[in-house]
Amino acid sequence: MSHEEERKLLDEARQGEVLEMPNNESTDKKVKKVYLESYGCQMNFADSEIVASILAKDGYITTKNIDESDVVFLNTCAIRDNAEQKIRNRLRDFQKIKKRNPGMIVGMLGCMAERLKHNVLEEEKSVDLVVGPDAYRDLPNLIKEVEGGHKSVNVLLSREETYADINPVRLDSNGVSAFISIMRGCDNMCSFCVVPFTRGRERSRDPHSIIKEAQELVNNGYKEVTLLGQNVDSYKWTEEDSEEKVNFSQLLKIVAAIDSSLRVRFSTSHPKDMTDDVLYAMAEHHNICDYIHLPVQSGSSRLLDLMNRGYTREWYQERIDSIRRIIPGCGISTDIITGFCSESDEDHQETLEVMRYSGYDFAYMFKYSERPNTAAAKKLTDDVPEAVKQKRLEDVIKMQHDLSFESNKIDLGKTFEVLIEGTSKRSAEKLYGRSSQSKVVVFPKGDHQKGDYVHVKITDCTSGTLIGEVVHPSTPRLQSTKK
Repeated sequence: MSHEEERKLLDEARQGEVLEMPNNESTDKKVKKVYLESYGCQMNFADSEIVASILAKDGYITTKNIDESDVVFLNTCAIRDNAEQKIRNRLRDFQKIKKRNPGMIVGMLGCMAERLKHNVLEEEKSVDLVVGPDAYRDLPNLIKEVEGGHKSVNVLLSREETYADINPVRLDSNGVSAFISIMRGCDNMCSFCVVPFTRGRERSRDPHSIIKEAQELVNNGYKEVTLLGQNVDSYKWTEEDSEEKVNFSQLLKIVAAIDSSLRVRFSTSHPKDMTDDVLYAMAEHHNICDYIHLPVQSGSSRLLDLMNRGYTREWYQERIDSIRRIIPGCGISTDIITGFCSESDEDHQETLEVMRYSGYDFAYMFKYSERPNTAAAKKLTDDVPEAVKQKRLEDVIKMQHDLSFESNKIDLGKTFEVLIEGTSKRSAEKLYGRSSQSKVVVFPKGDHQKGDYVHVKITDCTSGTLIGEVVHPSTPRLQSTKK
């Protein structure tokens, strides 16, 4: 994409009108209320905002009081068995609430709904409708079917649906940060993962709609967006009947150019697809945050092959080297699975070695949980004893605790630009925000406000938090310190 084409996309976005949600209170119809509860990844939370928008056009407003709701939705995760058990336990709570409110409709949305399909209605008596991630536009019709006395299911997956035209309702928003979904689905087929089966094939969203949504957020006072996808590095969009093409590094630069005071984050990257072009785009733009979530899953090349991850330990470490070279001081986090099929003590030690090499700032760490119908469930044996999985997980957690603490101690005496997100949970006299590296920073409130940029000098830390003092505010935003 040329610079002229990039400017054209930006100009189109800036000419767009800010969309407003319908004022449900002003209609003659009875106001209907929907309660949404989301589990799992950021994509699920972003999807719940799409659901709220679709239902708003049908006269619904969201509520945080489940007892006053007409419709209750659980947006579910299926990535691990533990996640599904939480959902089942929550549905039992709903069954009791439903006895107090006989007309209340309970629906299961998302990945668990897609995985189980019609079986949900047999296994969970409290559930009235089941809707997969690509069928949310059909929700008003499905609700009407339930109101007519029928259970309803729509779990059809789509090769086209991206919800590009829907302006999400920002649920539980702090008014500072927001998610923008740039693509849906996944083509990677990792042997342990259900996502390709629950979210369908990979497809990228029209960049015009992404830029328009980002511009509207800026117009509404938001200071940070996170571009979401199962694998953002494989974002690729081609205009029909045109030569115009946009890849992820180009999209990053276009979104960053919308407003210099808008921070841009993204998640999740895939080691086999992350290119130096993305890293150079980050290095060149002060408002693209210096933070990358780069899941390793295992440090053993043998296990990575069994996982069908598409890279080796050596490839992964080369990507870490490139990040450190092109973006010095970049924050890096990861995902790690312990106890995958046939994992040996040597494999486990290789994972610990990769953790030391990478020096992660933080990590999401889990025991392997076999998921039905995945390649691992069909072709491999879940043969690592539960006690061994747990012990290895404890080793990984201990390692990461030490790495996080060491990473934070390195920041002592440094000054970081922090975007204030709100009041600290532990003290009303303190505020918190995140640095560009996605580290949480806590500091005295003073006369600063949510949404301000401030420069904070770090004076103390724990393994999970940086603690400091504001040295001076930076609104309007100070110039980049990137080189």
